[in-house]
Amino acid sequence: MQDSKKQDLLLQVSNLSVKFRTDKKNTFEAVKGISFDIPKNSTVALVGESGSGKSVSSLAIMGLLPEDTTIIDPKSSVMFGGRNLLALSVAERRKLCGKEISMIFQEPMSSLNPVFTVGFQLGEVLQLHMGMNAKQARERSIALLEEVGIPDPKTKIDAYPSQMSGGQQQRVMIAMAIACEPKLLIADEPTTALDVTIQKQIMDLIAAIQKKHHMSVLFITHDLGLVGEIADHVIVMRHGDVRELGTVQQIFQDPQDSYTRALLHCRPNLDTRPMRLPVIDDYMRDGAKVVEGPERTRGYKPDDEIVLDVRGLAKSFYFREGIFGQREFKAVSDVSFKLPRGKTIGVVGESGSGKTTVGLTLLRLHQATAGQALFHGKDLISMPAKEYQDYKRRIQIIFQNPYASLNPRFTVGQILMEPMRIHNIGSNDSDRTDMAHALLQKVGLLPNAFYKYPHEFSGGQRQRIAIARCLTMKPEILVCDESVSALDVSVQAQVLNLLQDLQDEFGMSYIFISHDLSVVKYIADQVMVMNKGKVVEIANSDDLYRNPQDPYTKTLLSAIPRGLHG
Repeated sequence: MQDSKKQDLLLQVSNLSVKFRTDKKNTFEAVKGISFDIPKNSTVALVGESGSGKSVSSLAIMGLLPEDTTIIDPKSSVMFGGRNLLALSVAERRKLCGKEISMIFQEPMSSLNPVFTVGFQLGEVLQLHMGMNAKQARERSIALLEEVGIPDPKTKIDAYPSQMSGGQQQRVMIAMAIACEPKLLIADEPTTALDVTIQKQIMDLIAAIQKKHHMSVLFITHDLGLVGEIADHVIVMRHGDVRELGTVQQIFQDPQDSYTRALLHCRPNLDTRPMRLPVIDDYMRDGAKVVEGPERTRGYKPDDEIVLDVRGLAKSFYFREGIFGQREFKAVSDVSFKLPRGKTIGVVGESGSGKTTVGLTLLRLHQATAGQALFHGKDLISMPAKEYQDYKRRIQIIFQNPYASLNPRFTVGQILMEPMRIHNIGSNDSDRTDMAHALLQKVGLLPNAFYKYPHEFSGGQRQRIAIARCLTMKPEILVCDESVSALDVSVQAQVLNLLQDLQDEFGMSYIFISHDLSVVKYIADQVMVMNKGKVVEIANSDDLYRNPQDPYTKTLLSAIPRGLHG
């Protein structure tokens, strides 16, 4: 019986331990002797937060870890087809990876070579592993692009990656991964940066290809809601250890480990809206029982004080066409909405819908083509630059990427004090230092953070620093541009709780731009849905989610991952 079970296994990972040299004397153990199996014709999800070791485990299977800094325990084994992958030579591993085992990476734009067409890159795989000539490889490449849903594949085969959308780039990566019909496909966070509708398309595509080619899939993610819809088996990792493994039904219906329960509950739920989202630490305390308190009510009220009234906002970009001509691209057309004090409007839509352009235009980081933005009765759009200087500090923005939005050469103290000096906030530097320390405490950072540099913090901590920087201006309106989309579910919950606490305390208003409809449902009072630069629907969040009117809104809502599949 045991032998027949082994015959049903495609990959067996046993006692995998991976260390990295941090300097000549010290090492860091990223993966701590983990073991798991991948059955044939199945989807296994490897779940955990950043730093859990899930990506390191997959790179060890593929043989892509740096040789000069990596130490793999000699007792570790990764058995595939009767061979230990860890014992293969570089040449043997190269023959195997790409043909029998392939991988889809998280960021397609950094994985695809920007100077070669997608056809060249697909053909290279086919010629190397399948022995095809150029003509055969091109014909097969066109068929692969068609299989993964690329429109007009005979034309797109000669396109460069930069000429494709993010979803199309990811489809090209999938086409490359399945080109040789591998037995095992490793997908490392393949949908994290994608809109909810594109995410659903990619997940459906991987499922269809798996069924057609009888592959096994190792799906790596931090989103348990997504896992419930696609996986047969789940492995939960934390700090390099396997905390729990089992079938998807076991993990979702009766999780045994407190960390698994935490991951399941930290993500905003479409059905409930607690006053505060639970975080990992709430569940990890010994004997802790998380009791949901009263729910938070949302929505605009007739007597709300309006602080921002946007009317007919439009923004066009112009591109040269020919020698003397130019082409107009209407990024935003006739956008109107109202934002009351202490309330949040969520702006949702796919990439290219114009939602970020709306935020940047209101901040005058883009010059509006038409429209008004009345802030306490004053039009921010037509206001002279000198007069706008006094209003600039009252509308601030938190950008999506906390790694790129903080100056790496400045300490946190300098980052916080610079805007205060520019806008003459505080009477002197001693005053500003006290204010900066108070803000760090407000966003949940220790006092010594004042003297550190951004690279010494995690992504969630950097986003807290970015929020503290905005608060130095004492803004009335905060534009949050995908400000939690790159964060793990628990860190995301912490930042959302922080934003809610700050809104409750200071009465700030938020324009919350996101493609994550679950997060928007939790934090927004009103939701504005955008498609191709126009507003297709706007309503109080409960009304819109309960009874969407526009077909596009219905499509967006139907694509939200809802946990365990049927």
